Amino acid sequence: EHATGDQHEHHEDRTTRFYRKWMSKLVVSRKRSLIFFGVVALALVASLALVGIGWVKVKMLPFDNKNEFQVIINMPEGSSLERTVEASREIAQAISVEPEVVNYQIYAGTSSPFNFNGLVRHYFLRRGEHVADIQVNLLPKGDRSAQSHDIARRVRPKVHEIAQRFAARVAVAEVPPGPPVLQTLVAEIYGPTDSSRVQLAREIRKIFDSTKGVVDVDTYLEDDQRKLTFEVDHEKAALHGISADQIAQTLRVAVSGMQVDIAHRRQEREDIGLVVELPRSRKTSYSDLLNLRLRSPHGELVPLSELVTVKEEIVDKTIYRKNLMPVTYVIGDVAGEIESPVYAIEAMNKKIAALNARTFGGTQSKLKVYNASMPFTDLEPSMKWDGEWHITIEVFRDLGLAFAAVLVLIYILLVGWFRSMVTPIILMVVIPLSLIGILPAHGAMNAFFTATSMIGFMAGAGIVIRNSIILIDFAELRLSEGSSLADAVIDAGAVRFRPILLTAGAVVVGAGIILFDPIFQGLAIALIAGEVASLIISPVAVPLLYYMVNRKRLSARPQTAPATDSESTGA
Repeated sequence: EHATGDQHEHHEDRTTRFYRKWMSKLVVSRKRSLIFFGVVALALVASLALVGIGWVKVKMLPFDNKNEFQVIINMPEGSSLERTVEASREIAQAISVEPEVVNYQIYAGTSSPFNFNGLVRHYFLRRGEHVADIQVNLLPKGDRSAQSHDIARRVRPKVHEIAQRFAARVAVAEVPPGPPVLQTLVAEIYGPTDSSRVQLAREIRKIFDSTKGVVDVDTYLEDDQRKLTFEVDHEKAALHGISADQIAQTLRVAVSGMQVDIAHRRQEREDIGLVVELPRSRKTSYSDLLNLRLRSPHGELVPLSELVTVKEEIVDKTIYRKNLMPVTYVIGDVAGEIESPVYAIEAMNKKIAALNARTFGGTQSKLKVYNASMPFTDLEPSMKWDGEWHITIEVFRDLGLAFAAVLVLIYILLVGWFRSMVTPIILMVVIPLSLIGILPAHGAMNAFFTATSMIGFMAGAGIVIRNSIILIDFAELRLSEGSSLADAVIDAGAVRFRPILLTAGAVVVGAGIILFDPIFQGLAIALIAGEVASLIISPVAVPLLYYMVNRKRLSARPQTAPATDSESTGA
């Protein structure tokens, strides 16, 4: 036989009696119910406002804690290898004094061994005397207290100070957990002509440089590089009996050297090539090469200057294209004051809006800025944000659409189970209320709201729905047994609170394992804080909302006043 509220409260604990007392007051007073939901709505709005004011920051993925990072060095085009090595060594020595640094390796004139950064940022394609990489290895994670991101942020000012003396462009590249993009901040510049596109790219770079928190700014613009072409005077060469191939081979040996033999040594694993070339002191300028002499078939020594003329040109610059349209890239990273590209781009968009597109060959004054789509044509100057921002938009958009589709499916299933169009809405309306716990928890722990946080929110929504189903199903069971609507909803929250508490406890314990993992911290915070918020709000909000919606429909049923705390203790 079913026990009514005042009969089964003899063995209830203090928490349950407290719940019955206050729930009874909310049920009997419509004004108090509206005040409760008003407070909950205000708390939700305040939590969402934390993102707007910047206390909770949004980012695609948080910074990982790795045992390495790189310093990418780009000297001015045309710099000698010796100058590049000098700058690299000075930067490496400044980094080596950090207590967490174990060792480093300099790669001058070539790229470092293939790694994740080399794959997605094309570092493995770097060649030339003006480029260098410094691979920095750190202590294992357990032997240091500082995160690799904090170490990289600490050394960046010293690295940039040295780079400025050498007129070099540098980037402290951390191994990212993702996404695989060219750089954190990437601005793609399109325009009708090369000159207008270059001009716009330089203005965008100035905006990058003037924005707080934006570091490691660089462009894919190349400096002018001289090219010397030795044109053979075929008439003079024929008079001396010297062929053009002989002249070309002489220049090749003088500049690059030529292997003439190999040497075998026992202590060496491989043969050693014997290369003949001019010493560096004899080939510092093209006039040194013109003083070389070639032997003619007649035995005379003919200076190279009599056989060739030197023509100086500018080397053709690399042309980058995307979707068959010429593009110029401006790249940068975020560190220090702003460590999420969302807020850096927001600040830069305000400055970009002040640019006049007519200055860069446009027919309209407003410069078009794209985010998730590409410009259709390059006849008008435009700019597109790429990099981590583009991936962030796509990921959160796709997660949101997937979540919406799942909610529709859940609604359909609940309609079939409860045979009501309204009850599923009551069950699902509490899903966003978990943000009351999730967003403040992210701010309190100084953690980014990331894609993993979004996944945690979505996963927690399933548990919230499950708790709501338990409450409503129990309330309808009480109604079928003859209880009044008021007693049914109060009993649902009082009796089913313990299973909900156990579920929340299991989630907290399970997610606590990854709470301090740098990548999955957002997932843990969302699960833990979301379940705690749901544990507090759902046992009150769901039954109370069910009561308010169904009160008139069930008014014909025999109603009894809800059992109060004084009545139950006196029974």
